[in-house]
Amino acid sequence: MGMTDRRDQIAANLAKVEDRIAAACAAAARKREEVTLIVVTKTYPASDVRILSELGVRHVAENRDQDAAPKAAACSDLPLTWHFVGQLQTNKVRSVVGYADLVQSVDRSRLVTSLSREAVRAGREIGCLIQVALDADASGRGARGGVAPAGIEELGDLVADAEGLRLDGLMTVAPLTGEYAGRQQAAFERLMDLSTDLRRAHPAATMVSAGMSADLDQAVAAGATHVRVGTAVLGVRPRLG
Repeated sequence: MGMTDRRDQIAANLAKVEDRIAAACAAAARKREEVTLIVVTKTYPASDVRILSELGVRHVAENRDQDAAPKAAACSDLPLTWHFVGQLQTNKVRSVVGYADLVQSVDRSRLVTSLSREAVRAGREIGCLIQVALDADASGRGARGGVAPAGIEELGDLVADAEGLRLDGLMTVAPLTGEYAGRQQAAFERLMDLSTDLRRAHPAATMVSAGMSADLDQAVAAGATHVRVGTAVLGVRPRLG
């Protein structure tokens, strides 16, 4: 597929997603500007990121440092905010802090310590979201990372007090197991309640990142401020590598 065709395809998909977000906002009596679209560019090439930027997208997300680092470098001239949304190992933190403006997957104290150290070293301020596992088991961990609701307060305080970090809010992925399986709306409403709790102690931590291609409508209905959409914008294509 040529670049013009690809641009047309992405533009058409983006318009459809925009219509969905606008309709969901209208149905929830919310203003359209209350919801920010983050396009998940994982597995897609830098050329797609460039097209998205030309089409007015300002937020992109990646989940694997080995793919993200070279892509962010290739796109460093673009006016984009880069979000890291994947499970993050401490040995990747230095690299991630080099390009990520926000890390949405903060879920343990060791990661906070590492992010703080590298942010200070790089002279950057990194926005952090606490990833909430609504499917947390007895260990307090979720299947795809995240901290149990009971652990939010302690971790939030840790981020807020850490040099080089800014506590921006909460993130979740609709759980596939547990009491919220198949109940996205209920899961997102629970996250909103947890956000209300967090904002009592940290009023500036207003960001609520929830919802993906399949369930962004329910996330907007619940009150999410950011939705993370990949396939609905970029389509299903062969994985890189």
